[in-house]
Amino acid sequence: MAKRIDVSDLDIYYGNFKAVEGVNLSIEPRSITALIGPSGCGKSTFLRALNRMHEVIPGARVEGKVVIEGQDLYGADVDPVDVRRQIGMVFQRPNPFPTMSIYDNVAAGIRLNNKKMKKADLDDLVERSLRGANLWNEVKDRLDRPGSGLSGGQQQRLCIARAIAVEPDVLLMDEPCSALDPISTLAIEDLMAELKERFTIVIVTHNMQQAARVSEQTGFFNLNGVGQPGRLIEFNPTEKIFSNPEMKATEDYISGRFG
Repeated sequence: MAKRIDVSDLDIYYGNFKAVEGVNLSIEPRSITALIGPSGCGKSTFLRALNRMHEVIPGARVEGKVVIEGQDLYGADVDPVDVRRQIGMVFQRPNPFPTMSIYDNVAAGIRLNNKKMKKADLDDLVERSLRGANLWNEVKDRLDRPGSGLSGGQQQRLCIARAIAVEPDVLLMDEPCSALDPISTLAIEDLMAELKERFTIVIVTHNMQQAARVSEQTGFFNLNGVGQPGRLIEFNPTEKIFSNPEMKATEDYISGRFG
């Protein structure tokens, strides 16, 4: 069930260093929100703060609010493991568990969450997740083979199948195509368009054409200089960001004048 995310006054720290400052935005359900901006401006850090992955780094912390359907994910009574179950993550480099079969890769999250499932039900869920990731027809005859034997694009779709198997509300993708060839990239983009019917999707991308193609909303992050915190400079419908941005910095970045 896709859910809306409201972020208010979010500051993100690594120890004493403030990496991201003062982010306010609302992410709509059943849509794709793209985050763009030069390297080192806090996009991936912000993304990881949305499912509390940021704080697995020693000394890392956030201040402010990330609210999903009325629940503050950083509330005192909230278990970060539950948050990560609700908000799935797909990383830049495909990272299937190398010693596990394709089947076990998809089932890993369900088993981790201690769901005692009948074999037939698990079979159904694995198939449904692989179909959801447009991978079933390519792997259905070799589910017992290692996931690491797949091509890069297939591995990334396997990671997406693994993420959606636990039925999260939100899917975060950190440059999910940057390690892939153009054909695999288009396959992932097509897949995102299908998945947004069911999930709220947030992607970080350095590929501006990709942001323009796949997203409904775009956020542009930037920083004033080295050692300065990253900030959300502009957040608008993607069409506006790419055709008529409000901020000159956004226009300069998109037209390639810096970054």
